[in-house]
Amino acid sequence: MILPQILRLSSLFFSDVSIHLRRNIGFSAIMFNKVKELDPVQKLFLDKIREYNTKSKQAGGPVDAGPDFQKDLNESLARLQRAYGEGDLTKFPEFKFE
Repeated sequence: MILPQILRLSSLFFSDVSIHLRRNIGFSAIMFNKVKELDPVQKLFLDKIREYNTKSKQAGGPVDAGPDFQKDLNESLARLQRAYGEGDLTKFPEFKFE
């Protein structure tokens, strides 16, 4: 009676472990690819992301955002402050657990 249950649990454990190993091996193979071995489209995508990152750091916010964007952002923040009260809504809240 106990032996079939043990065999069933061991087969479930083995299948679960094998799935995780396959996923981890597949992910690590992608991670360890060097940048020079990337597909040209992937390389272009990464270059554009890096370019946007440097532009956003220089601008201090969204890149190429016009006055309409700032107006919509201010309206949304005002609406959220009316709904949820005071505080800075542009920062992630700090949680203190005691």
